[in-house]
Amino acid sequence: MKNSKQKNIRQHYFLSLLLVVVVIIVANIAGSVFFKRFDLTSEKRFTLSPSTIKILKNVNDIVFVKVFLQGDFPAGFKRLRRETKELLDEFRTYNKNIQYEFINPSESENPKERSDTYKRLIEQGLNPTNLQVKTKNGLQQQVIFPGALVSYRNQQLPVELLDAQMNVPPQEVLNHSIENLEFKFASTIYKLLRKRKPEVAFIEGQGELNKKQTWDITQALKQDYVVSRISINSKINSLVHRTLEDSAKQQYKIVPKYNAIIIAKPDSAFSEKDKFIIDQYIMYGGKVLWLIDPVFASMDSIQHSESTMAIDNDLKLQEMLFTYGVRLNKNLIMDLNALPIPIKTGQMGNQPQINFFPWYYFPVVTPMSKHPIVRNLNAIKTQFVSSIDTVAVKGVKKTILLKTSNYSRVVNVPVMISLAITREKPDERLYHGPPQNIAVLLEGVFTSDFKNRIPPAIANSKIIGFKNHSKQGTMIVISDGDIIRNQFKIPQGYPLPLGYDQFTRQTFGNKEFILNCMNYLTDGPNLISIRSREIKLRLLDKTKLDKHLLQWQLFNVLTPLLLVIIAWVLMIWIRKRKYTS
Repeated sequence: MKNSKQKNIRQHYFLSLLLVVVVIIVANIAGSVFFKRFDLTSEKRFTLSPSTIKILKNVNDIVFVKVFLQGDFPAGFKRLRRETKELLDEFRTYNKNIQYEFINPSESENPKERSDTYKRLIEQGLNPTNLQVKTKNGLQQQVIFPGALVSYRNQQLPVELLDAQMNVPPQEVLNHSIENLEFKFASTIYKLLRKRKPEVAFIEGQGELNKKQTWDITQALKQDYVVSRISINSKINSLVHRTLEDSAKQQYKIVPKYNAIIIAKPDSAFSEKDKFIIDQYIMYGGKVLWLIDPVFASMDSIQHSESTMAIDNDLKLQEMLFTYGVRLNKNLIMDLNALPIPIKTGQMGNQPQINFFPWYYFPVVTPMSKHPIVRNLNAIKTQFVSSIDTVAVKGVKKTILLKTSNYSRVVNVPVMISLAITREKPDERLYHGPPQNIAVLLEGVFTSDFKNRIPPAIANSKIIGFKNHSKQGTMIVISDGDIIRNQFKIPQGYPLPLGYDQFTRQTFGNKEFILNCMNYLTDGPNLISIRSREIKLRLLDKTKLDKHLLQWQLFNVLTPLLLVIIAWVLMIWIRKRKYTS
């Protein structure tokens, strides 16, 4: 009887073991066929977006990522390195062609070799960051390159991992950088994979910003787009062309020649025929980035006479934009959050005395919208910007991208602008808001501004078939043309990076904003929507932590020990009770 009972127990354990082995084998086979990961975090921080997964599944060759975040860093950069590695590991779960390596660019002890490495990385598009690191010998300067180089076949693109933001705590800057990691790597891989670059064009002919004034943004756009400069010159086929759709039936379709066009700070009126061509370009699916100054004001006049008159800049575009869903107002916005400008205040010997004063006509705008175009962007500098009102247009969705601060006011034109305001303390009672809209995204089905009023010069034309309504369209309207203009180095005269102000030596987010706008217009919302990912900061209360430091240290040390002791006592009690009975 006893032997039979022992035999049954052995069979029971054997069958249990066999069942466990079978379950493990089946689970492995199922795991190799069906892939599924479970993300239990509240913000789904380890879940890739569908757009990213789609891009990764199209990778059919090795994508090699060199990340220059290896070394002894402060805790914040160690976290950035860890998050970058975890993201790349997540990429690899969807495609084994994603490979990576972490490199320390400062590894060499030879100063010349380190200098050559730094120079090579800068030439490849990565920007260095100087850190002050605590060592046994005190504070020391450390040069790091928080970036990566992504290679695919014979192409290579840089990725900046750290997003600089003014007036933002370091923890939030780091958090925003981590939030944007997926978008940066996914968009870079997407650019390397695509066989054809989208085409964009700057419009010329109405006094728009020239090549030198848009030099830096043009170079940045050329990395991702084929960039042209064109004059419409009343030519119908300047923005659209006919393509043969069915050779047997001799059917043609009309398509835009460019994925998007940029109209940057025109200073003279558009003709009715040119407006009609732009309108029909939009109706046939073309995208437009409008950078329009409804008011004419110039710093050149102020530099000579200390004052100038701001007047209406009649470009004949206001009615057209009103039809699409926005109204550009004839005013200027003044804001206490403004860019300082250098002003001569005296003379000492042969040297002029220069001081900086906030110029309230140059608002510095901090993006507050959660829209992926502007989310987590650095502050943006503007010059003589006007307000924008949205108009109720059926079928068109309006999204405010940029607005001024609560400390702004509006002055209607004509108005005298004088440097005298820099010598007086502003009356803060006048700067009470509300915030003014200066950049608006329009999405939807647009109605032609020429519906029921085609110009006679085009009425009998057979080159283009007139459309009353657009397809699902997109355009962005910004009431400041200077937002895309780069400065020139004084006195050498060469163009500076867009967003860099040589007087304050600050870099603003203008370039990233324009690039995001073009990305949204040409690629649509799918890819750039990854920028809406939000990772919540769960920081400890430093005040409470410092006040009760010993208490929390003891809690963290003793609590695990107590739990182990309790579990051990409970296990002994259960065993004793079981075998005693």
